[in-house]
Amino acid sequence: MPSELFDLFIFVFGTIVGSFLNVCIHRFPREESIVYPGSHCPACSKPVAWYDNIPLLSYLLLGRKCRYCKIKISSRYFFIELITGIAFLASVRFFGWTGQAAASAVFLALLLGMSATDMEHQIIPDEFSLGGIVLGFGFSAAFPVLHHETAIPRGILMSVAGALAGGGAIYLTGVFGEFVFKKESMGGGDVKLMAMMGAFLGWKSVILVYFLSPLLALPLGVYVKFRKREDYIPYGPFLSLAGVVVLFFGEFLLRNLFF
Repeated sequence: MPSELFDLFIFVFGTIVGSFLNVCIHRFPREESIVYPGSHCPACSKPVAWYDNIPLLSYLLLGRKCRYCKIKISSRYFFIELITGIAFLASVRFFGWTGQAAASAVFLALLLGMSATDMEHQIIPDEFSLGGIVLGFGFSAAFPVLHHETAIPRGILMSVAGALAGGGAIYLTGVFGEFVFKKESMGGGDVKLMAMMGAFLGWKSVILVYFLSPLLALPLGVYVKFRKREDYIPYGPFLSLAGVVVLFFGEFLLRNLFF
């Protein structure tokens, strides 16, 4: 298959996963089944026909509106599909057609789902985080090379160590913040998100995520504090963004800056 067609296939497959991710983002916080009922308009509950459910294209062809009730469809649906397609393509381009690329694609999809849900509902569903931890352990067992290991037990050990390091770092930060500020500073969802990242990345990389994420969050945090006069920003997206940076550039950073 020509490389251009192969890239297109990977991208299209990613958008299909993104379409399913949109269902999860909408239904997980509402504790609804992702299997039944089928895709339908949230406003008028009319079932969405297959030709109105083609990733990216249907959104544009329908003029960003439901075919039946004409209520505007959130742009989140389009961008989740687009970004997931790009994430899948970037994974294959960066890691080649390897188990590491498959793990990267799943990891990025999970981060995207959790970030979107955190921004929209201020929660991180366990279905993403706890399910992601299990997937991280599974990928680490199947492909120990994710942690630069060759033996399955070592791959699993590094994955477990990463989950404990990531979740533990954020948990202790939350305990300290609550002691100092007398209110909750880190949610349980952030703890499980970091544990999920550690399961995929390992302990060294997830500690790098821990230190990088506040640097990424600082500009928005300052803006919200002094311009909006608010104290809360969802931290999950910044943890996720740091996770993306570390996934692709963590080896370079660890080798040249830290370890």
